[in-house]
Amino acid sequence: MSHLTGKRVAILATDGFEDSELTSPLSAVVEHGAEAVVISTETGTITGKNGHEQEVSLTSADARAEEFHALVLPGGVVNGDQIRLDAAAVSLTRDFFAQHKPVAAICHGGWILADADVLQGRTVTSYPSLRTDLQNAGATWVDEEVVVDQGLVTSRTPDDLPAFNAKLVEEIAEGKHAGQSA
Repeated sequence: MSHLTGKRVAILATDGFEDSELTSPLSAVVEHGAEAVVISTETGTITGKNGHEQEVSLTSADARAEEFHALVLPGGVVNGDQIRLDAAAVSLTRDFFAQHKPVAAICHGGWILADADVLQGRTVTSYPSLRTDLQNAGATWVDEEVVVDQGLVTSRTPDDLPAFNAKLVEEIAEGKHAGQSA
């Protein structure tokens, strides 16, 4: 399976990420031929809430959406809360939408979408505690394992990773989506 050969996928996270929500999508895109690049607020190593250590390739301040084909936002309460406070990460996320590129957020990764102001009129899912935040940001929230809305892929929890990964790979393979915009 190499239908993502030549594609670069950004994975934006920091300490406290939900381990499987970073490692599973990373493995899925690499398995399909893409290059996965882990981006964080600082260089070095980030650690998941269950102890997985992941090397950071690029800082959010140095990352440019035009250098990638898609963006993945893993969950984890601490991760989601910290990433949305980083102005460069919020701007980077918004740029993926402005460039009509696929974006995938799982669990608490949806928080950054609210801060990036890209949810107006979109249908999404997330960890249930984000429902009000995402609705207040203009989204229609539904309780489904995976939701795809014009290149935006969202899921609720690690239990949804098989469906999330399948849709992530599919959306990256499809490329830009005209309806994906900031």
